[in-house]
Amino acid sequence: MFYKIHKAAGEREILAVADKELIGKTLKDKNIELEVREKFYNGEEISKEELKTLLREYGNINLVGNKAVGVAIEEKLASEKQVMKIDGIKHVQIMMV
Repeated sequence: MFYKIHKAAGEREILAVADKELIGKTLKDKNIELEVREKFYNGEEISKEELKTLLREYGNINLVGNKAVGVAIEEKLASEKQVMKIDGIKHVQIMMV
């Protein structure tokens, strides 16, 4: 998995995480298309344990990939009901207030 942190002036930071094999691909399903862009997701490689820690540090999280989303579900930050599947791949956005 890879992660990247995006910072915007005056806004919360966004933690973007994607499964390694999805970087650079476009997922398509019916009327939905998701580009897993290198610019957005490809930062540093991260282990499952490291991701568990990062997920607790950020309130705005974008995850794509069955492994990445699986960690959020395992940590009870998301549920299967909240997860969207695009071309069989899981995607979820988490906003904590």
